Amino acid sequence: MLIKKKDKVIVISGDEQGKSGEVLKVFRDKGTVLVTKINFVKRHTKPTQGDPGGIKEKEAPVKLSSVMLICPKCNKPGRPKSGKFPDGKKARICRKCGEMIV
Repeated sequence: MLIKKKDKVIVISGDEQGKSGEVLKVFRDKGTVLVTKINFVKRHTKPTQGDPGGIKEKEAPVKLSSVMLICPKCNKPGRPKSGKFPDGKKARICRKCGEMIV
């Protein structure tokens, strides 16, 4: 899995196509990611002691195949490749600019 929390991604398919945001959470077992300000759904909540309830909007997960990582250096979307350093550590590398993605 090459997308991690706090990565900037762009949606490449679906209703939210072309929008970008930051990854809040990655659900590895389901193959989905939660992205800020993407894929809003309405939830009906009951009132509680601290919350008045009502209809609230929140983000819903998006499939991992529908998002693409944006390189922080060149600011272009692309599929990163994984590379190894001489000391044995793995890193994600942008295919467009060749820089390491942290």
